[in-house]
Amino acid sequence: MEILRYTAFSSDPAGGNPAGVVLDARGTDDAAMLAAAAEVGYSETAFLMPTEQDRVMDVRYFSPLAEVPFCGHATIATAVAYAERHGAGDLILNTRAGTVPVHTTAGTAGKLTATLVSVPPKSQDLRGPVLAELLAILGWTASDLHDALPPRVAFGGAWHPILATPSRSRLTELDYDMDALRALMLREDWTTIDLLWRESPDVFQARNPFPVGGVFEDPATGAAAAAFGGYLRELDLIPVPATVTVHQGVDMGRPSLLTIGIPAGDGGISVSGTAVALAG
Repeated sequence: MEILRYTAFSSDPAGGNPAGVVLDARGTDDAAMLAAAAEVGYSETAFLMPTEQDRVMDVRYFSPLAEVPFCGHATIATAVAYAERHGAGDLILNTRAGTVPVHTTAGTAGKLTATLVSVPPKSQDLRGPVLAELLAILGWTASDLHDALPPRVAFGGAWHPILATPSRSRLTELDYDMDALRALMLREDWTTIDLLWRESPDVFQARNPFPVGGVFEDPATGAAAAAFGGYLRELDLIPVPATVTVHQGVDMGRPSLLTIGIPAGDGGISVSGTAVALAG
């Protein structure tokens, strides 16, 4: 099995979110994929299984601890890795969350950008005892929440609670009990927690705890970005069509840039970014 290593949502190897990429995992069973993801040690590794149709692939995503239904940053990394070997263009990825089209384009100096389109997003209320439990684990209180951006659980391929704060310092001070948060997230079927601060109407800073994947924090989360784009549209929190910029990973020293395209209607949300190969 050839395992490639890329960092997504950055053109700098020191930034972005590292992902493992296997461009041909046909014949590999679940146990071998999980073991490979654990050996790589990144938050996710993507395993492509080419089909009989050209540029149509089945894909599985594994963290070091478990399979996840969809992973945005590993999708961006995979699309760039595939384009480097087979040329830019369209890919169709059959994920466990649904079909995700991805398009790669070559920009200046040959730098590749990938854009995925999520499955149709949706969201649910987050309130009562579950919200109180989440806030307590994070060390937040109700006063830390943004009045205009209500707590909600959003889906763009995986479920992510969305908590927005009006305080940049509240976002900076991330500290929580990994075991307690992991237990809550497994119980509720959440993938990461999307913590946000609105810097301007269409620019956000984000942090994403990811204890279910065995890491304290994810430096770039494309699935959460897609879910967040759907959340903004569903609650009429931004005029659509819109382009939203999310800066993630800044506080952990791995700056990442995610661009969210929010169309009118109820279709999928696009998430764009670059990726670059890592040594080793």
